[in-house]
Amino acid sequence: MVLVRPERRKPIDLLVVALIGMVLAVGGAVIWWNSDARATLSEPAAQPIPEPATPDALPDALHEVWRAQSPRTPVPVVADSAVVTAGGGEVRGHDPLTGRVAWRYARDLRLCTVGEQWNRAIAVYRKSHNCSEVTSLVGPTGVRGPQRNSNAEFGTRLLGDGTYLTATGKKVFPTWRSDLVRTQQYGIPPDIKNPDNNIERPDCTYDSIAVGDKRIGVIEDCPRETGRVTMLKAHPEDDEEPEEYFSLVLGDPNASVVAVSEQRIAVLLRGSQQVTVFDSKGRAVAQYPVRVGPPNYPDNVRIESTTTANKIYWWTGADTIALDPDTLTPQWTVRDTSGAGTMYAHHLALPNRAGVEFVAPGTGAPVAEIPVDRAGYTGSIRLNADGPVLLEQREDTLVALR
Repeated sequence: MVLVRPERRKPIDLLVVALIGMVLAVGGAVIWWNSDARATLSEPAAQPIPEPATPDALPDALHEVWRAQSPRTPVPVVADSAVVTAGGGEVRGHDPLTGRVAWRYARDLRLCTVGEQWNRAIAVYRKSHNCSEVTSLVGPTGVRGPQRNSNAEFGTRLLGDGTYLTATGKKVFPTWRSDLVRTQQYGIPPDIKNPDNNIERPDCTYDSIAVGDKRIGVIEDCPRETGRVTMLKAHPEDDEEPEEYFSLVLGDPNASVVAVSEQRIAVLLRGSQQVTVFDSKGRAVAQYPVRVGPPNYPDNVRIESTTTANKIYWWTGADTIALDPDTLTPQWTVRDTSGAGTMYAHHLALPNRAGVEFVAPGTGAPVAEIPVDRAGYTGSIRLNADGPVLLEQREDTLVALR
């Protein structure tokens, strides 16, 4: 047998190996230093936030139990058991009963907005030219779920229909499914592949958007037209080829979409102070007057799921109107409210100047009114609830009442 003599390494060989190792280490450190991982703080909850029980009866009084600044949540966000607040670049999950911060997630970017869908908090972060980083966070723990890059615009809001989530925009608005894969993109994005992005009216902008039952309703502001309403599929066959149910000119340049169902879309015509309901073929099937107060918030629509059906409550800026979930026609009205309301202790809670009025969700019949000390605040109020805690979004501040 012939034995092979081991190769003897020269000092220069060892030096080269050491230099290669150093270069790889430095390169890896540079990549990490500039990576999203280094720029991310993720502190999940040690234990999931417990789900609070829904109260069986209304309380005798409501008092503030905690509050937090939350400028990046336009409405109170409840993700499963967690109350979620957001500001700067940080998202926080609170125990609803105490306000204790149970988990945190932060980036070295500023937040555009935070919403809720699929029992997760959905955080949208801004880059230099748009709101492109989208991250989902499991409500009870803050553990990261799916993440994506997208083409949401500055000023975007998140609108969910229970199945899909749409980010509003003036020039383009995308829709995602639960794994944050995009299902449609309507409009002209910055990184456009096709000159008109496969849409019929590429020169239009979008003034009002609403969602419901896997449908999207949008008011388009197009050259040489006086307002146009379009009804779209939230999940067309091809995410780059939008599918319309119908599109027609309204004759009112200040229209807004109120609500969308499987076969209907309700549109507020500000000029005539009335709502017109169209079917999925664009035929007007109902019309009714409304009292619109200054300022008007047509996007303040609350869809509440019950054991029997969805209930739709719309705040006109003056009154809260319950809409039939199928026909989108009025069922009842409570006047002089400050928001759309939310379900609490099996009743509909409606904010007003004095406090919170509770009504029967099916009829609007008054049940009780509980005063709330808001220290002089008189603006609009978005409500939500997490167990026995009633949540009020007062501009940039979230207030928990119990």
